[in-house]
Amino acid sequence: MKTVIKRLVFLTTQTTCFLAIVAHSSNNQADSYSQAQLSSKINVADDSVVFPDDAITRTIQNTTQIKRISTSDQGDLPNQYQESQQRHYSESDFVNGGNLNLDPQFKDVDIKLEHKYHHFDQMTQYLRQTTARYPSLTALYSIGKSVKGRDLWVMVVSASPYEHMIGKPDVKYIGNIHGNEAVSREILLQLINYLVTNYNTDQYIKWLLDNTRIHIMPSMNPDGFEVSKEGACDGAQGRYNSQGYDLNRNFPDYFKQNNKRPQPETEAVKEWIKKIQFVLSGSLHGGALVASYPFDNSPNSLFTTYSHTPSLTPDDDVFKHLALTYSTSHAKMSKGVSCQSSQTSFRRGITNGAEWYPLTGGMQDYNYVWYGCMEVTLEVSCCKYPPAYELPKYWEDNKMALIKFIAEAHRGVHGFVFDVAGNPVEKASLKIKSRDVGFQTTKFGEFWRILLPGMYKLEIYADGFVPREMDFIVVDEHPTLLNITLHAAKVSNNLILEKKVKNNLYWMFNTVTEMAWSTHVWNGGSKFMGPKWGSHLLSNMTLTSGKFRTWTRDF
Repeated sequence: MKTVIKRLVFLTTQTTCFLAIVAHSSNNQADSYSQAQLSSKINVADDSVVFPDDAITRTIQNTTQIKRISTSDQGDLPNQYQESQQRHYSESDFVNGGNLNLDPQFKDVDIKLEHKYHHFDQMTQYLRQTTARYPSLTALYSIGKSVKGRDLWVMVVSASPYEHMIGKPDVKYIGNIHGNEAVSREILLQLINYLVTNYNTDQYIKWLLDNTRIHIMPSMNPDGFEVSKEGACDGAQGRYNSQGYDLNRNFPDYFKQNNKRPQPETEAVKEWIKKIQFVLSGSLHGGALVASYPFDNSPNSLFTTYSHTPSLTPDDDVFKHLALTYSTSHAKMSKGVSCQSSQTSFRRGITNGAEWYPLTGGMQDYNYVWYGCMEVTLEVSCCKYPPAYELPKYWEDNKMALIKFIAEAHRGVHGFVFDVAGNPVEKASLKIKSRDVGFQTTKFGEFWRILLPGMYKLEIYADGFVPREMDFIVVDEHPTLLNITLHAAKVSNNLILEKKVKNNLYWMFNTVTEMAWSTHVWNGGSKFMGPKWGSHLLSNMTLTSGKFRTWTRDF
């Protein structure tokens, strides 16, 4: 029986809006093309690429105009996706200990978030009050506990707070990684308040929450914050967790082995981002005014320390764009003014992490290399822990940048991978050709990738399926939607497709410590142990007892 796979567009019953913010120019950015220009350069099948129609434009609080594209074409969904607005999974399915905290006693409380520092109990009370007051827009969960037993709270702010809705990206903000960098903690609380109180009055905020799930962790290091000192612009009191570890040096590293003992806070974050496929992330810090993008480390960090040599990712154009989106939307950051005379000034308020100073075990490199999540480090205040009366100024400086950065998750390409029967293919490995950091599909076959306008080729691999490549184009006006069908591979004489095995060979180091390994039968019966999936180019590998004992990467 011939199965007809019909086009999948989007899940919601309402008109779905798409956002694009005009890309900032940079030397490494792809040329800007119109849809018509790109269509003339590349042949794309109508049932593979969907371009929404009907653009609308509005001005947001006297800021730059942002163009949105909407579509009324909902397409025909596979059977399992027919129920619009269906609950697909709750946070408790994905996060340890994660039931959501609905406190009836807070339901009718008049919530007023003051511009002051909120210690752990005060922060917890505010978060619980907010989720009780706005149950249709917020959900509160804990991903784990600090060394001293404080919850690592995350607030989801979305029109779909309790469940993932197919086709909508998850993004995150993490603040207060260093306990004495306190501004980030407070502006993220202010962001939560701003989003929920403006949902019914601001069309843009409503669009953002209707189409995005925003996870906000105000404090990753609550223990460090409790021993920090207000007014201390410098110094390290409270920077580390209660066991004396720098949490932004505590993640596995792509370039060097990180021997630092894993801490409860970093282990909780690692488990969190393993279970929820985040598309975009911002890590908030203090002590400078700059947006810093990967890589934070390099093959020769000692040399880089003195030479200020950049260590660039395959997605350098995208990372520069994301950093510029934040810096140019910030009240001061893009001016590149140094916080102190002894500090480096940053052109347009952005820097490559390793070019600024290299570090091992950083969170943004881990997000990108291990899971394909594009994270940028956002240094949001010159003073690490300024007096509380200065907090309104910091909020106003960062407010629009925080909002516009989130919207970048709706740029580039997204789509679905199915088999010929219309079933989603989970954990298919995808990679943009010439950009050797990969990403995976969710349990619903979804994928996302932030890209700038241009022509691209997507490579798709999945166990038991014939590998596939697909050409597509990205334009500035809206994201491109791809619907991809994979065909089952024919296996005979114990021969696994050579291309699939090559994929296992060159995609990755991250599987060494994080992912499952599998045994492949190749070339008439000889066994080869390799990673099940991955996302970065490897060469000169030595295999011993089923593990990589040594590995190098060509630069």
